[in-house]
Amino acid sequence: MLNEKFQVYFLLVCILAIGILTFLIFRPFLYTLVFAAVFMVLFQPLQVRISALVKGREGVASFLTLLIIVVFVFTPFIFLGLQISQEARQLYLVLAEKNSQDAFLDVVRNILNYFQSIMPFSSAFTLDTDLYLKKGFSWLAQNFGSIFSSIASILIDFLIFLVALFFLFRDGYKLKRLLVKLSPLDDKDDNLILSKLEMAVNSVIKGRLLIAIVQGILIAVGFFVFGIPNPVLWGSVAVLTALIPGVGTSLVTIPGIIFLFLSNHPISALGFAFWGIVIVGLIDNVIGPKFMSRGIQIHPFLIFLSVLGGIIFFGPVGFLLGPLIVSTLFALLDIYFSLLKKVGV
Repeated sequence: MLNEKFQVYFLLVCILAIGILTFLIFRPFLYTLVFAAVFMVLFQPLQVRISALVKGREGVASFLTLLIIVVFVFTPFIFLGLQISQEARQLYLVLAEKNSQDAFLDVVRNILNYFQSIMPFSSAFTLDTDLYLKKGFSWLAQNFGSIFSSIASILIDFLIFLVALFFLFRDGYKLKRLLVKLSPLDDKDDNLILSKLEMAVNSVIKGRLLIAIVQGILIAVGFFVFGIPNPVLWGSVAVLTALIPGVGTSLVTIPGIIFLFLSNHPISALGFAFWGIVIVGLIDNVIGPKFMSRGIQIHPFLIFLSVLGGIIFFGPVGFLLGPLIVSTLFALLDIYFSLLKKVGV
């Protein structure tokens, strides 16, 4: 009996040691695999429909689903990324010029002086604008090269993502059965947890983030129509600002309106203001309730913090991982309190 217990403990130690080594092996690809799992959940309904069309041939269905995702999702984003890169380089070259910096500083000074003239109490709060802006230009000069580096690493991660996504589409149900088998919880609770996680992915990604992307696209269109430079770059910035509750895309639209006024285009400024308030501003009221009424309810401010914190902690992929982790926490808490009620605690 003692020998059998020793064997069990020894086996557990071996499993723990090998498990740690396995984690270290997969750690460089962990974010890519999680990213693939998120896309598997998002596009699983499409894969199921295609599987029905090809009469249950999961390999063919998985490949066709993957092909559709690459053509209609990633290809536009690749061109978008190239355009953002080009516009960012152009903006950097403009800001790096001494004359452009001086002109930009003059505009900022004029705006601050205007606000101080209409709000006298603001004179008590002074900022060394030149110092902070010059530090910003210096930071851009030092870090611009590294921002657009590591292209080879990105391509390798993308290839791993595609392969992982294919096998998740094809064999995801096997992985789900394995997780349910390994879990000490009842199968009913395991399936409930997995369904809550799927709901979390769909409610966050298809909810708040989708709304932000739509608003960013509309901002880019407005910049292009009304002649404001670098529309794609500022549209991508608007996607992030759209997640800030109470402020949203106004952080991008207001500077655009000011730019048009200072460029002696008051009619275009009024037109862009109408575009930002009416067209972009109503997206939350039209699309928002449709998506956010389903799934796990998370306050917009928490989503915004999870996006920023995810980017800081995980890098660019944190844009998805941050909200996913926070929503997963709420899903697990929901299940935890349900279990407490079940056992009468």
